[in-house]
Order: sequence, then structure tokens, then C-alpha cells
Amino acid sequence: MRSMASSASSRGIAAVVGVGPKLGRSIARKFAHEGFTVAILARDLGRLSRLADEIAREEKAQVFAIRIDCSDSRSVREAFEGVLSLGFVEVLVYNACLPVDWNPTSFADVRIDAFEKSIAVSSVGAFYCAQQVLPGMVDRGRGTVLFTGCSASLNGIAGFSELCCGKFALRALSQCLAREFQPLGIHVAHVIIHGTVGSSKGPSTSQQQSGGEGCMDPDAVAETYWHLHVQDRTAWTQEIDLCPSNLIYF
Repeated sequence: MRSMASSASSRGIAAVVGVGPKLGRSIARKFAHEGFTVAILARDLGRLSRLADEIAREEKAQVFAIRIDCSDSRSVREAFEGVLSLGFVEVLVYNACLPVDWNPTSFADVRIDAFEKSIAVSSVGAFYCAQQVLPGMVDRGRGTVLFTGCSASLNGIAGFSELCCGKFALRALSQCLAREFQPLGIHVAHVIIHGTVGSSKGPSTSQQQSGGEGCMDPDAVAETYWHLHVQDRTAWTQEIDLCPSNLIYF
């Protein structure tokens, strides 16, 4: 675990699992901006530490980089021992997903190890992570758990069985947890992203790097995650769809 520190936070921890240079970074930066101590988790600790340093510098916040392999229950447990050593987790964002090759794979050519790995990262990892934080949230009677989905969460797509099965399962997990834990004060929501998320247009990213035409701005998407966290509990969203204005529906 590597700490990139600044001023202390008066809030709990926001743990963002699956942080890279696009949406994960923007979500972490938004919660840091709003006063949270943030733990960012991913497999590549070197890149993660650089992102933590960048966010801490930009937002004058405490940001901790912690390595995690979401497909490995022991790695998840050890990572969250580090997270929970920082304080109580008020927000969990599960944004982990294997990189997707958008060239469809014939079902006959899908390797069982690739299929199992995709499901492990997309949904089993979410299960592991939620188990680490929900008991503490229940004890305090509050907390937010947010899962990132995509178009494959809703519809089977020919040539993408690994992605779809993992994302279907994640959506089901979100619904099950919402029905069990929302009466106990825990807001559980599933964010379905229809489209390609580009790179941030934030202070460390030039306009030329911000993604192609039609890409979704990750900072704009991150605003929705924050909105879900601060929603009044008399009107909680359980699932929300986000898409660019020029999305073509099939």
C-alpha cells in the first residue's frame, strides 16, 4: 500500500476498485474533491501509485494506492484489510472489468479459462469486495455500494458471451444486495454505461488526449456516481442508464 497524503478527511473512506486512467480515476478524483479519503485499487500498483499521486496533488486529498486481484479471494481480503485500516468504508465503487477485445469471438472458440476469468473479475470479485464492507456499513446504518455495468448487462450479444455472462451476474448481485440491505440504510445502485468512456478532460489531461468524437466524458459520468451517493434515502435510484446524446440504438 502506498499513501499519497495531504489534509485529513472528516468523512469515511471511498474505496474505488478498478481504477485506470479513465472512469476509475474520474470517480476517485470526484470523491477526493468532495472531501473523502480515497483508496484506489487495481492490479498494476505502479500505475495506480502514479494516479494516486496525481489525484492527491490536484485535489489536496489523501489518496491510497492498494494492489488487488479481484479474481482472487485472498487478494481481495488482504487488500481490504489495508483499506479498513484507514477507517470505515462509507462508499464502495466496483468498476473492475477485464479489457474487452471488441472483435466478437465465436462461441466454439471461447476458452473456458477466459470465460471463467471474465466472470471472476466482473461479478465474483464484486461479491468478494461487497462482503468486506457491508458488515461495517450495516453496523453504522449507512453506506453506498455502486457497481459499474454496461450494455452487456442487459442484452446478450453474439460473440461476447464472457462479457455478457459476467455483467448479467453483476446486475443480479446488485439487485439482490439492494433488496437485502437498502432497508438497513445501505444504498446499492447499478450504473449501466452505454458507450465508450474516453479520457478525462481534467487538469492533467490535454484536450488532444480527451478521447474521440462520441466518447463519454468520464468526469461527467463520475458526477452521476456522486449524485447517487448523496441522494435522499426517500428517493433512491437502484439502476440508472447513461449514454451519449448521439448513441445509436440497435
